[in-house]
Parts: sequence; structure tokens; C-alpha cells
Amino acid sequence: MMRQMIQQVGPCTLRPKRDRFRMLAESIISQQISTSAARSIKARLDELLQPAGVTPESLAEFTPEQLRVAGVSPQKAKYLLDLSDKVNSGTVQLGQIGRYSDDKVTEQLTCVKGIGKWTAKMFLMFALGRPDVFPHDDLGIRQAIRMGYGFDDLPDEQRSLEIAAAWRPHATVASWYCWRWLDQQKAKQMAEKR
Repeated sequence: MMRQMIQQVGPCTLRPKRDRFRMLAESIISQQISTSAARSIKARLDELLQPAGVTPESLAEFTPEQLRVAGVSPQKAKYLLDLSDKVNSGTVQLGQIGRYSDDKVTEQLTCVKGIGKWTAKMFLMFALGRPDVFPHDDLGIRQAIRMGYGFDDLPDEQRSLEIAAAWRPHATVASWYCWRWLDQQKAKQMAEKR
């Protein structure tokens, strides 16, 4: 099935994001809200933090109440400020983190409030470009596996891991194809409803 997904999606355009802090901040902002809402908040936060932009230093100058101006919820504002504090204090070393094992990266990142294992996996994939990360608990991945492999229900962790075993050592790229293929399938379904 992966071969068909690759053929339908086309060449992989996955490239690591260089601004590691910004990626983590955006991950926090995007949690449990729509893509369009997250995009709007990110744009307002960029505007609020000018001219420096989204950096650990610029964020540290704001209070949670001041971040509300950009539409950041009180809880996420605390998470962003905790991230900023941990990077500024050296608890999380984004300049060195690329040298760490996947487990050590996860350990460092999950000490930040609002960053869990899923966000750490996204960071490994999209910021550090690690080639063999499989986020088995990601809903999009599970939906793609269900649709692509013809299952009636979403696969559990064990079944997902069994399928992904064939993708090793390129599980990151295979996961990327799952997400893009799922996007294509949803777009086709929307077009058919029109």
C-alpha cells in the first residue's frame, strides 16, 4: 500500500525546519484548535513580537496577559513562557539538541509544560530531520492506515507498529506520505460531495 501512496502523492518534499524554537512555539499554539485559528494566532503573535519575532528572548519580555492580545489562551501563554524560560536558562539546549539521541531529545522537550511525546516526535521529524520516527498514536497516521489498508476500525498501537515495521528505517518519510495521502483522500471526498 505504501508504494501506491507514494505514486499518488509524488516526490517527497519533506525538509527540516531550521528555526527550532519557533517550531516548538507553533506546536504549542496549534494544540487542539483548527489550522485556520492557529494560523491567525501565529500571525498576530509575529506582529506582537516585532521586530525580533518569535524567539526565547522576545517571548520572555511578555506576561501571559500580554500574549492574550495575540489570541493565545492563558494556558498556552504559560506553556510558551515555560518554553522560553527553559531555553533561556539552558535546561532545553536547542543549539545542541540535534546531537542527542531520540530518547534524550524527548526527555529534554517533555520537561516543558505543554510539550508531550507527540510534539517531541514531530520535532524529531520536522526540525531535526530524523529519518526513522513513527508517531503511531497520531490520528492522521491511524486514519491513513485504516483507509489505505482497508481496515474497518482505526488500528491500535500493535497493528500500527506491525505495519510500520516494513517502513523502517524510513518511517519518517512513510509517515509524511500517510499524511499527504490522507489529505488527498479528504480533498477527493470533498470534491465528490459538491
